[in-house]
Amino acid sequence: MKILVLGVGNVLYRDEAVGVKTVLKMQEEYSFPENVRLLDGGTLGMGLMDSLMDADLAVIIDAVKGGHEAGTLYRLVGDDLRKSMSFSDSLHQTDLVDTLIYCDLIGHRPDCVVIGVEPEDFTSLNLELSPKIQETVPKLIQEVLKELEKHGVQYSKK
Repeated sequence: MKILVLGVGNVLYRDEAVGVKTVLKMQEEYSFPENVRLLDGGTLGMGLMDSLMDADLAVIIDAVKGGHEAGTLYRLVGDDLRKSMSFSDSLHQTDLVDTLIYCDLIGHRPDCVVIGVEPEDFTSLNLELSPKIQETVPKLIQEVLKELEKHGVQYSKK
């Protein structure tokens, strides 16, 4: 099974960058088998189609507006994917759900799960995560690792 761990978000808008910063931290701290690819998807939108279509499972790390306290963690699948904010409520090219629909139309849509966190500030131009969200990143990583474990992925700490 090919697994894509995809961090998405705009690094210019504080907590919207949590997906990108989390996947980069995972690349620094963990080693994964060859069937697991970690990718900084940034704001590529439709540009992610090739990577998504090459995967059987996509674990997407993102900021999620769910209406709860900042730092709240989410696991979204199915219709709940629309709560993932990085492709719909920000400056990105397209909606994540639409990108997945296009993947399906072209021939292959991976199973998807979003592991996300409620942002505190996603509108300020700032290259750093807010302190509250920075504190949440290790928990976010643990949730992603749990998701990978469900699919038999063995990883090691560097």
